[in-house]
Amino acid sequence: MQYGGRQVEVVPRIPLEVIERIDSAAKKEKADVAVVEIGGTVGEYENLLFLEAIRLLKLKKPNDVILVLVSFIPALGAGGTELKTKPTQHAVRNLNAVGIHPDIILGRAHVPLDKKRKEKIQFMCSLEEGDVISAPNVESVYEVPVNFEKDNLGERILKKLSLRPKVKNMQDWARLVEIIRAIKRGVKIGIVGKYFGSGNFVLTDSYISVLEAIKHAAYYWKRKPEIEWLDSGDYEKSLAKLKELKNFDGIVIPGGFGSRGVEGKIKVIEFCRKNKIPYLGLCYGMQLMVIEFARNVCGLKDAHTTEIDKETKNPVVDIMPEQKKNLVDKNYGATMRLGAYPAAIAMRTQAFAAYKKHLISERHRHRWEVNPEYIELFEKNGLVFSGKSPDGRLMEIAELPAKTHPFFIGTQFHPEFKSRPLAPHPLFREFAKAAISR
Repeated sequence: MQYGGRQVEVVPRIPLEVIERIDSAAKKEKADVAVVEIGGTVGEYENLLFLEAIRLLKLKKPNDVILVLVSFIPALGAGGTELKTKPTQHAVRNLNAVGIHPDIILGRAHVPLDKKRKEKIQFMCSLEEGDVISAPNVESVYEVPVNFEKDNLGERILKKLSLRPKVKNMQDWARLVEIIRAIKRGVKIGIVGKYFGSGNFVLTDSYISVLEAIKHAAYYWKRKPEIEWLDSGDYEKSLAKLKELKNFDGIVIPGGFGSRGVEGKIKVIEFCRKNKIPYLGLCYGMQLMVIEFARNVCGLKDAHTTEIDKETKNPVVDIMPEQKKNLVDKNYGATMRLGAYPAAIAMRTQAFAAYKKHLISERHRHRWEVNPEYIELFEKNGLVFSGKSPDGRLMEIAELPAKTHPFFIGTQFHPEFKSRPLAPHPLFREFAKAAISR
């Protein structure tokens, strides 16, 4: 009855909904260009509906949509120098079969594409001269834009979308690439998490934003980031293993949910605090920092978060009163703080020294908060809440003063989301500086 007798089918309804989501996101962000990735390989069953969505979008807006195919170009021969274009030709034919023709092809290979290979792909895939772009393997992902500009990718995109070119200046980006290539000295950072282990694999993508933010900060100081993944569960099994943390210049505990590995993280935080190892706690990393301080400095031995222990007598991290009703009603989405929120930074703090301004805006994704009832006790014992919501009710940044610790800061938000290669986040930048000094 909900559809009023109308015919409803998977195609075109789902592809049309995909298009609606793309249009909505572009309008919301007031974007000049929206970049949409369809994952997987051409011909896979899972991406057929998305390919149909892009086909319809191209049909509706032929002058506003360009299709870029990323295609792997294998190499044969003893030296791996014989690049084979046939797989790319077949990929394009498969796309043609569902009504799609690429406007640009990015040729992924272990070496740059030579002129002959480009010409063959252009000819066999019905592309204009200049529409095959070389995408060779590089040591750093930040070299990719520089390589693309060697083949004038930006110019090709602007021409096909009939956009007026803006001033092109890749000097800063090229300078960053030169710095990365020339770096000799390193800074050793440990990331303590629980989402690493999966059989014989290491799931570094679980913390990819944190990983890249550390790189941005290290490159800013002309240091090579030497990042090691540390499983928090190991520190629950062996206290002696904590001593290995002295081999690191700095420790980061990123966000997460759930009880697994929590006590190991708390032990790591205590060790960093007592041994003056630069520490940066993100979201859950700040909440656990508060719990450690409550237990080992304020004397609240059973202090915990109600996320883990609902019966704790000292819920130093808890759900705010207005959120509890939503939880009871199972309205879980309304209990999370998502997106950007403002925060006021207190002067004469390490946070203010990093930001150099009083009011900031940062992105959040969490449900629990530092319990306001314990703030006075924390501050009395030396923990400084250097960032708070403008009304002073929500704790955004906690830190130890510079005179007692070189860098011991936790953030309720996720600063890694706003870090950029050419503009490292201020807190990551200063964390890296403290780690280098160590």
